[in-house]
Amino acid sequence: MSAPVAVRSAAWYLPEHSLPITEVRTLDETERATRDALGIDTIRADDRLGPVTLAERAARRALGRAGLDARDLGALVLVESRVQETFLSSEATRLQQRLGADNAVTFSVGGLGCVSITPALLAARGLLAADPALDDVLVVHGSKPAAALRYRHPVTVNGDGGQALLLSRSGHLRVRDIMQLTNGRYWDLFHVDYRDRPTAQWREQCTEPGTYSFRLAVETRNRLSAMLGDLLARNGIGRGDVGGFASQNLSAGSFTFLEDALDIELLPACRHNLRKYGHLGPNDVFLNLTTALDREDLAPGDLAVLINVSPVAAWSLLLVETGPQEDVA
Repeated sequence: MSAPVAVRSAAWYLPEHSLPITEVRTLDETERATRDALGIDTIRADDRLGPVTLAERAARRALGRAGLDARDLGALVLVESRVQETFLSSEATRLQQRLGADNAVTFSVGGLGCVSITPALLAARGLLAADPALDDVLVVHGSKPAAALRYRHPVTVNGDGGQALLLSRSGHLRVRDIMQLTNGRYWDLFHVDYRDRPTAQWREQCTEPGTYSFRLAVETRNRLSAMLGDLLARNGIGRGDVGGFASQNLSAGSFTFLEDALDIELLPACRHNLRKYGHLGPNDVFLNLTTALDREDLAPGDLAVLINVSPVAAWSLLLVETGPQEDVA
């Protein structure tokens, strides 16, 4: 399926401070043992930077590399934070004001955790298809954990980072197809109880660990297997035509699960970035793809499938055609 959206420029902002995994706080010995087995060595963390600042710094890099002034943006789409810094206010228009993107159609999307990058791409594709006069949609996200405790038991450790994808009708990465599914049964599987609690006591909790580890795992295997078959079939390609697969970075165990479930091999860049950065939410898959190109795990012209899973639950697959990387930072 042809999709009129491509990445013209992409950039990331990762804080300079690197925090060893052994310094990430846990609540007991069981959590500590799980944390140390995730396959993460360090994360990037800066408690002085909020999600909007992380997003802004990545956005300025992407705009700079494209030689584009923010005033010339057609649209600005913010993948919303898991927790806003203030209620009722708009992080999307705050970023618009800070960038000077005064003429951009501006809004936020989200609600799907890691998979939230997919509705942002769908929105960008829709804007570009609906309005021939509109070009250059900037999709931005600042990844910041919802709670002060960066470890999410038994899943991953959250780092900090900003991502900006400048989308247009042509570019070095062409998004050829987008698939997304959700199941509302798991809407509250992970949550943070926050009312009447100091922020220092906020914690990402799994309400049913057995459901996460078994029932959702089985459904994820079945959903992704069917989705991958459909994605390849409707684009007239086979597995041998795909140059590489990338997923979000949760743990070494999650990589093994996906590889076994789908009979694939993930790009080495996934494990490389997991060790260095931990989990960066919706930012993981495109960072992994770009790292794979930089490391020459993929060649220009290759097809790649980007896999995202969220315990809300949501699943998405992106079919991307790669190209020269001169616009990536």
